[in-house]
Amino acid sequence: MTEAEFKHLLLKIDHVFLPRQLGSSGDAWVAAGLLINNATIADIKKALRGEPYSVQVYGDHREVLIRAEDQDRVLLRIPTIPRINLVLFFLTVLTTLFAGALMEGVNPLINPLDIAKGIPFSFTLMLILGTHEFGHYYFARKHRVDATLPYFIPAPTFIGTFGAFIKIKSPIYRKNALLHIGAAGPIAGFIVAVPALFIGLLSSRIVDVSTDKVGIMLGDSILMKIMTAAIFPGLTENQDILLHPMAFAGWIGLLVTMLNLLPIGQLDGGHVAYAVLGRKYDIVAKIALLSLIPLSFFSLNWLIWGALILILMRTTKHPPVYNVDEPLSKNDRMIGYVCLAIFILCFIPAPFQT
Repeated sequence: MTEAEFKHLLLKIDHVFLPRQLGSSGDAWVAAGLLINNATIADIKKALRGEPYSVQVYGDHREVLIRAEDQDRVLLRIPTIPRINLVLFFLTVLTTLFAGALMEGVNPLINPLDIAKGIPFSFTLMLILGTHEFGHYYFARKHRVDATLPYFIPAPTFIGTFGAFIKIKSPIYRKNALLHIGAAGPIAGFIVAVPALFIGLLSSRIVDVSTDKVGIMLGDSILMKIMTAAIFPGLTENQDILLHPMAFAGWIGLLVTMLNLLPIGQLDGGHVAYAVLGRKYDIVAKIALLSLIPLSFFSLNWLIWGALILILMRTTKHPPVYNVDEPLSKNDRMIGYVCLAIFILCFIPAPFQT
């Protein structure tokens, strides 16, 4: 049960109950207040009968305490999917299918049935992006933070999308909640992207590189170098790997994971770094943003990414949490170390080269 759901529950009894204080206790939300309009506790129970929550009402005619929690303690219930989310999802499926078909050398505008050749790329990329966002959504629900379902962003780009995001609609009060919500997306996406990349590489092929060929050359991360060395040992300087669309989708998934783990602002890495470093986070975020300038000597993409961060977030700072000085548990610190390891494994100095 999220804070927004609890407040919505209270709105249904605002004609008989005036809340004065809200708070949480374990997995439950609690409201203390007064009865109004000559109402009784029985009136509150009657108004809340049939709600899909476990609701308990205590007190007398002076002070009333209402305690509510998920009835069956199931973290996720099948939500109603807003129309805009569905429309954006299917449009992104369409645009990624189109992009995948173009990678296979066909044009669906000429023969619409050829769009089916884009399925390996589209399915893999949508699975990675969807798993990433579901990780955020799951842990937002677990920590009773109100969050939307994912919004996928279709785009006329060579991969057919600008990614996906969820919107957090209520404050995150605790450091461990911030850490779990921020880290869950990159870790979940990474877990799907790695086997996708590996399987895709098995279906990729070696090509001879000639000086008269021009195309997109992809940069290598540490993880990519390890995989290619294992699957294609003994590559010469005149050889390169023509990625299967599934492998390319896996590579994009690792790139997205790396970019999101930058410890800046309200990126996933910003959430994780703020939870781990506390008040020391500000200086780390500023250093991370400034480091994009020297990285731009390897690839101008870093300047574009830095400009987008400044335009969209306007600051490197992170919204505060109440228990910023409270130390994290050993397990939570380990989550931070895992995110750092994933960032290092996925880091690409020059993602795209012409």
